[in-house]
Amino acid sequence: MFESIRRAKLQREGLSCGKKRRKHQEGDLVDELRTHPAATVGVYVLFFLAIGFLMKLAAAAVPGTVQPQVTAYLCAAVIAGAMVVHLLVALREEVADNTELVLVLGTLLLQLGASVAMTDFGNQNSWSGALLILALPHALCPMVLSVILGRKIGLFGAIYSTLLGAMVFASINPLTYLACSSLVGFLVVLFTKRVRRRNRLVMAGLYIGTAAALFSLLLHETSGAIESATISRIVGIPFAVGVLTGLIVGGGMPVIESLFGVTTEVSWLEQADLNHPLMKRLSIEAPGTYHHSLVVANLSEAAAEAIGANAGMTRVCAYFHDIGKLTKPEYFIENMDPAINPHEDLTARMSALILIAHVKDGVDLAIKHKLNCSIIDVIEQHHGTSLAWYFYKRALDQKAQMLRLVEEGKSKEDDVPQVSEEVFRYPGPRPQFKESAIISLADAVESASRVLEKPNASRVETLVDELVQNRMLDGQLDECDLTIAELAKVKASFVKTLLSMMHSRIKYQKATETPTTSFNVNKDGAITSALDSRTTAIQLPYTTSLNLEGHEKKKRPTRKPPASAA
Repeated sequence: MFESIRRAKLQREGLSCGKKRRKHQEGDLVDELRTHPAATVGVYVLFFLAIGFLMKLAAAAVPGTVQPQVTAYLCAAVIAGAMVVHLLVALREEVADNTELVLVLGTLLLQLGASVAMTDFGNQNSWSGALLILALPHALCPMVLSVILGRKIGLFGAIYSTLLGAMVFASINPLTYLACSSLVGFLVVLFTKRVRRRNRLVMAGLYIGTAAALFSLLLHETSGAIESATISRIVGIPFAVGVLTGLIVGGGMPVIESLFGVTTEVSWLEQADLNHPLMKRLSIEAPGTYHHSLVVANLSEAAAEAIGANAGMTRVCAYFHDIGKLTKPEYFIENMDPAINPHEDLTARMSALILIAHVKDGVDLAIKHKLNCSIIDVIEQHHGTSLAWYFYKRALDQKAQMLRLVEEGKSKEDDVPQVSEEVFRYPGPRPQFKESAIISLADAVESASRVLEKPNASRVETLVDELVQNRMLDGQLDECDLTIAELAKVKASFVKTLLSMMHSRIKYQKATETPTTSFNVNKDGAITSALDSRTTAIQLPYTTSLNLEGHEKKKRPTRKPPASAA
């Protein structure tokens, strides 16, 4: 309320446009819940209670099974406790906040709950033994976690969905359950490496269904129970469950991404569409910035692949990192008319403010067009807190000039401008993750490579080393998790990509058409030729003769060698 009143007052005085800048943060409360230890403990407590509830439901779904005893609950609690320790010790970075924790634990509960429902359905249709176990959706949790959070979390899901599932379905056949769940879960993680198309999930479900069907056939054959069930049920049900799991995960992935604020590689590839309205505007209103963004995307994607970062995310974020330049495109060198430099009429401080403002303008445009939060983070961080050096140096020169005028008595001390380095620095924050740091470095490298004369391997490598070294000395890489070894790979990738883009070509000669030449003989015995409407006089020796009719020279008679030559 008070903020609205203050903004209205400024608007009346002509000091505000009356609009409020958009923010992409959820709010202090949401941020607190994402990282607060009390919220983490609450998530774990709810998970433990849900496991106990599912154990009761699973026992009720199997006719003639007694409810679990205290010992069973205690064993399940120990396994769940081991899972918590595993998360805290080995997967702290992969599961960074409570949102991802809810996703991991919720997916585990979803698979176990779906398995309970399938158990009840199977008992109603007289499924028993290994067929009932193989009909459970063992691939659901590992597939979801592997695609969304990576294969390491997918393996975590496969392990603990197997162990906790054996406790929940202890009344069926724990040994067979462990074998089936381990086989399907680990194969899912194997088949979901770098899923870049949604049909890969369907193919993974197809492979899993085939493996489960073969394992079901072997189990029934070795146990001698194949006579009591038809081959179609033994093979068809596990196969159908595997295929349906792939279809359901592929179709439900956008919903999961929207609920938990995560983005898969499939979605990043879908967002890498240059027909986005902002990219179209960039190509028309700021073509220089558009081309710059494409080159930065190529540099960044290659470097991200070299260190195992998210290449798809890096490319998309690089596309949009400079969209804030759409507000005043003519003030940036890549879009500037060579004959008109608008900064000549501005002070160095004002020019720096215009350049620095493209970060906030980019965030505002990104929020307005509902771009991914990671894109907004990269827009904020791609300059970090670096210094607009050109205009800072220009301001220092102007100050030094004014001081000389004061010494000469041609100006007053009050006219000397105050130059503060903080005014010429970007607001930040510094890059917080690998992809953002890579784009920040690629942005600087691409801009500097434009003015490199006679580029070769040595000069390009020196340029990249100096830029990265300066960023490190300025502290711009202090808050991201890039290691020295990864930084070396990033630099090598930059050099390789730049050399491939800046290599020289053979200089081709211009194709010229052979002109028709006409000859004339004047009265002095000189021959003139008309070539391209220009007349050239050629004086021939008197011994040369010309056949004007046939335009053929007469052959000069062969001289006899002197007698001394014999």
